[in-house]
Amino acid sequence: MAKLLASVQDLRLSFGERELLHIDNLEIFDGDRIGLIGENGAGKSTLLSLLAGSRVPDEGTVRLLCEPALIGQQGAAADAEDRHISSLFRAPEEHGGLSGGEQTRRRIASAFSSRTRLLLADEPTTDLDGQGIALLTRHLRDYPGALVLVSHDRNLLRTICRRIWYLEDGHVTDFPGGYDAFRAEQDRQRERAQFEYDQYRGEQARLKAAAQKMAERASSVRKAPSRMGNSEARLHTREWTDAVLQLSHAKRTLQNRMEQMEVKEKPRSLPDIRMKLGVAHPVGARTVLGLRCDSLEAGGTPLLQNTALSLPTGSKTALLGPNGCGKTTLLSVLADSPPKGVTFRGNVRFNPEARVGWFDQHHDRTLRADRTVLENIMEESSLPESLARTVLACLGFPREDAFKPVSMLSGGERAKTALARLLLMDCNLLILDEPTNHLDLFTLEALEELLTGYGGTLLFVSHDEAFVNRVATRTVRFENCALAAFEGTPAQQAETARARESGRQQMDITLLEMRMADLAARMAKPKKGDRPDQLNAEYLALAEELRLLKQS
Repeated sequence: MAKLLASVQDLRLSFGERELLHIDNLEIFDGDRIGLIGENGAGKSTLLSLLAGSRVPDEGTVRLLCEPALIGQQGAAADAEDRHISSLFRAPEEHGGLSGGEQTRRRIASAFSSRTRLLLADEPTTDLDGQGIALLTRHLRDYPGALVLVSHDRNLLRTICRRIWYLEDGHVTDFPGGYDAFRAEQDRQRERAQFEYDQYRGEQARLKAAAQKMAERASSVRKAPSRMGNSEARLHTREWTDAVLQLSHAKRTLQNRMEQMEVKEKPRSLPDIRMKLGVAHPVGARTVLGLRCDSLEAGGTPLLQNTALSLPTGSKTALLGPNGCGKTTLLSVLADSPPKGVTFRGNVRFNPEARVGWFDQHHDRTLRADRTVLENIMEESSLPESLARTVLACLGFPREDAFKPVSMLSGGERAKTALARLLLMDCNLLILDEPTNHLDLFTLEALEELLTGYGGTLLFVSHDEAFVNRVATRTVRFENCALAAFEGTPAQQAETARARESGRQQMDITLLEMRMADLAARMAKPKKGDRPDQLNAEYLALAEELRLLKQS
């Protein structure tokens, strides 16, 4: 039986009047692979800090039977004790000006080098490139102890986790199975809840109509005519009274049944946005942006040389490349605000009709902390407030949170506010730098829906493979100090490469088979000068080469 590493009993934690966590029992055993999922602000990071022992609950106990290690979302990390791990994750030494990806690598290396039996990871893929995510995935998969993982990377959750903790309204529901099993169960529960709600509403309408019909029948029962004799009138009155009483009793019975029905709440679903975003001011030209780059350098290191970039109007382009290749630097050049130490020679030309909206990781530059969410997103929008509220609902904001001041929001909620503000501006070109960072899975999927339906042009940087494949219609990669464009998603590009490689492989197989057929014919009828032993040896060598080629 697996060893117990940590447990939670009767835990309560509040912020002000809001009870954030209300957890009766949780247990973590050696070898567990747990994905912790919940909306932004649900308390995932807080729960991890309680499990790490860095926070104390208001009530209840957190029992730790081993020393845990935490990969946090933010903050500096101690130097990794294991130099091999530090080198493997390319974790630099601490100094001013480290990028987000470098800070993440330091936090990962420091946690792994502690070699504890319990690892807590809070969004560990933040700012990591594809190579870094692949390396992290391998180490998490092979981790010898237990793991609790908070992540918006669906591929990572699918690969690593065998249990899901779903945190909602302060409570944790434990789902056995991986991420896909969790989502499938959620879909089943949602379908069941919708069925029960439809049945409830249908029965409610039927009983209401029946009660109304009883009331109408009671009012239509005729009283005794005034010309009727006394004895006859008394008999008619008694019959009328009995009929009215029976109908009234039947109506009350129906009303009682309505009152006693178990109330079914309507399942929450994303509202439908009927107005297409980004189409108010279309660009008539074929391209909305053109870049000629003679050279781009950062701190004397060449990033790009003699290359170009163009954005077709209406396209959705993913800008891809490893950490440090220059993606964010290039976006800063497009914004005409390159950081200190960056030199650019070339030309950037936006179409005169382009209305550009920018999204970066520093939301304080665009959001006013003293204003509400709704005031912030409506500040530069001419769209109706009803549409603004719909966009907020799609991004996971409860109706009442629209009136919260930005100063009270979490990092993920601020990111959602900045995205909503951008989507509602009168822009026809959005340039987004890592828009998925700090978003919960449900908001991430909602953002995918909003961006795939966006009517303008998109240029975005993201290391979330699933997000890129869902949103992008083309990709531009940093390759050998140049920008290489591909019309299609990374998945389509990989499939094209596989098909091309398969075609080359099939051609090689065909050529080998033709050479072997020729050798077989010569061995059957040797020509002058042919040596059968040499022909047979060459035939066997080609047969082995063919076998290996087909096996690969």
